[in-house]
Amino acid sequence: MATRSILIVEDESLIAMMLEDFIDSLGHQVAGTEDTVEGALAQAEAGGFDLAILDVHLHGRSCWPVADALADRDIPFILATGGHTEAPPERHATAPVLSKPFTLNGIEQAIDSVA
Repeated sequence: MATRSILIVEDESLIAMMLEDFIDSLGHQVAGTEDTVEGALAQAEAGGFDLAILDVHLHGRSCWPVADALADRDIPFILATGGHTEAPPERHATAPVLSKPFTLNGIEQAIDSVA
């Protein structure tokens, strides 16, 4: 599969660093990391990446405004969750989900599942 540029949106710095390492190990490029809804929205507007890994909860806030902004720009994303129980909004019901704790194989499969 081709090298992809991936934005990480994750509010736990250790998890973000682990994702960076996994993405690098898989031969992809980290486009940047954001840990707030506002920062992620700015990145979505700026573009310049192929897909995003989007934590469902960012400092107690929902990621759905970011998911909406990405979808509006036709930028695919993977929802990352540590076990959120509420279903995503209908608009994002078909987004791939990556469950924590992450594994290299799980991340690879999630990235490969995004066309």
